[in-house]
Amino acid sequence: MKKLFLMGRSEAGKTSLTQILSGEELHYHKTQYTNTGTDIIDSPGEYSETKRCGLGLACFSFEADVLALLMAADEPFSVFEANCQCFTNRPLIGIITKIDSPYANVPMVRNWMVNSGCERIFEVSNLTREGIQELLDYLQEDPVRLTLEQAKARQRLGLTEWEDASRFGLA
Repeated sequence: MKKLFLMGRSEAGKTSLTQILSGEELHYHKTQYTNTGTDIIDSPGEYSETKRCGLGLACFSFEADVLALLMAADEPFSVFEANCQCFTNRPLIGIITKIDSPYANVPMVRNWMVNSGCERIFEVSNLTREGIQELLDYLQEDPVRLTLEQAKARQRLGLTEWEDASRFGLA
């Protein structure tokens, strides 16, 4: 299973999603520090909300196989800048939570995630479990493993480790 790193604003649903993906019952728990579990890294929302803590997110990203920007469907604004995927060398996905909120504006949040550089976007509800299985299926896929020589060859071509390199004769 891919190790997932969750980043997002406070109250966006990171810890609740962590509980659901781990097979736990939902219960409120304020994340006070970065929790590095076996398969999921859950960060406090303040890291995404405070400019000075952003470096911490970049540092923790190297411990994961995939990074996820997490935003609630009823967010009033995005805390993530356009093209923010450039701070990492891991795949960046988007997870939209609270899609069942009466104030949800999924198309707007989806646009924010596309602008931020998310390669794939999942829409989920922690309450109804809608979209959770699709996310789990994605996480169950094996992460890309490269040798140092393969990584160097891809770097020379300007490719990331997860992009299809067959058009360049690389496996």
